[in-house]
Amino acid sequence: MEAVLWQVLAGTRGGPNRARILKALDERPRNANQLATELDLAYKTVRHHLDVLSRNDVVRNSGSDYGAVYLPTDRARDHWDTVEEITDQLDA
Repeated sequence: MEAVLWQVLAGTRGGPNRARILKALDERPRNANQLATELDLAYKTVRHHLDVLSRNDVVRNSGSDYGAVYLPTDRARDHWDTVEEITDQLDA
């Protein structure tokens, strides 16, 4: 999982936004529209990043409709020290 987190959060151009989304979801679960508003990102951009995070088992959702709420997976939480390490490096 550590390699997946490094790839998804730091290994691509969209990684910093995915890291912001993941950190926001750690604070409290949100839907895509709430994330777009709070992070000042386009809704389609947020949806794309959530899809990438979901495919890589970093976040999960509570349903498949428009208002589905997202939160980090247990697997991501088990490696949260790696998430923190990555986000610290991205902020530097």
